[in-house]
Amino acid sequence: MRRWAIDFDSLTVCKAAFIKPMECLSVSHLPEGKQWVYEVNFHGYRAVAVKNDSDVILYSRREKVLNKQFPHIVAGLRELPPGMVVDGEIVALDNAGLLTFTLLQDFSSHPSKVCYYIFDLLCWRNRDSTALRYLERRALVDAIAGDIRDPHIRISEYLRISGADMLAAIREPGLEGVVGKRTDSVYEPGKRTGAWIKFRASLE
Repeated sequence: MRRWAIDFDSLTVCKAAFIKPMECLSVSHLPEGKQWVYEVNFHGYRAVAVKNDSDVILYSRREKVLNKQFPHIVAGLRELPPGMVVDGEIVALDNAGLLTFTLLQDFSSHPSKVCYYIFDLLCWRNRDSTALRYLERRALVDAIAGDIRDPHIRISEYLRISGADMLAAIREPGLEGVVGKRTDSVYEPGKRTGAWIKFRASLE
């Protein structure tokens, strides 16, 4: 794994607070090239978590507070260092460990099957990290992985493979689709620029 030399002193000092999620542009085919990495499209509830000191607030993409709906996820996120803002997805897993939106819709009846996958980090110890490149931000996500022991909080993996290989990888477990992200892209809150793309396997 490459270790990024990030100049934290150059990052703008900020107070950890809600940041509107960056959006994916829907595409009819996956782009190819070394500048792209791929992740599973979770098909869950997008959520931004803010950790200030010991307090955690879990927000929906429209800034609705989700703490009462998902208290076990909030409890797990308290393991994060202070001054953090992470972007991720609330999902449900069946007994085989596969994603299931049906269970997620009835999350109150199956709280143990609901977890939160972190896939980006927008504020690092009260410093704005949105201007960092995607792989630099992912290095920060990897850096906090050791702080998290709660099984309901997980780190989303990204793959540096071809689009064709990614599609082959999601077919067997019957996953919905793929998210692609440019490795050099900054995080642009609330925007749908095409630096992040979404492809539905059913469109193939």
